[in-house]
Amino acid sequence: MIFTTDAQGEVTYICLEWFSYAGQTREAAYRDGWTTSVLESDQSAVRAILAEAAQAQAEFSVRFRIRCANGSVRWLAAGGVPSFGPPGRSFLGYLGSMIEFAPTEATEIAAYGGIERFVPPPTHVATRAVAPLDTIADHLIIVHALMEQHDVMSGLKEVKGALFRVGQALARGDGSRSQVN
Repeated sequence: MIFTTDAQGEVTYICLEWFSYAGQTREAAYRDGWTTSVLESDQSAVRAILAEAAQAQAEFSVRFRIRCANGSVRWLAAGGVPSFGPPGRSFLGYLGSMIEFAPTEATEIAAYGGIERFVPPPTHVATRAVAPLDTIADHLIIVHALMEQHDVMSGLKEVKGALFRVGQALARGDGSRSQVN
């Protein structure tokens, strides 16, 4: 599930799948409202990791539990890639992805993560994107992570440019359309 944030790390876009998955409205999910679906015991860790990443303008990766719309507790992996743009390569926020990675009601561990490269786990059917631009963003985030993980610099600039353009399109509200300018 794709999301974008502003420079403070607050959500400015979240994909349509989130609303039925978490049982929130668009208005309730924006800014930091989406974190109300995060289990109370995980909320402070999730917020701290996101704030630290936004302050450092660095990639982040976090694992946490949420209470879904159907009442079940699920584990999500979330991460974001920072976007920089005009003026003067200013930090604009994040293009990120959330993926269910364990269909379990595990309670033995709490949220964890940090400022680190986000390597998404395989997409779970419950969090697979349906909007074309969200699917593109998911795949670009995976490509970006793999290229940096394996120190493949050829083409990385173009992938970062594509991530930036997809993030701009999502921020404009073009999430259900497939055209990226």
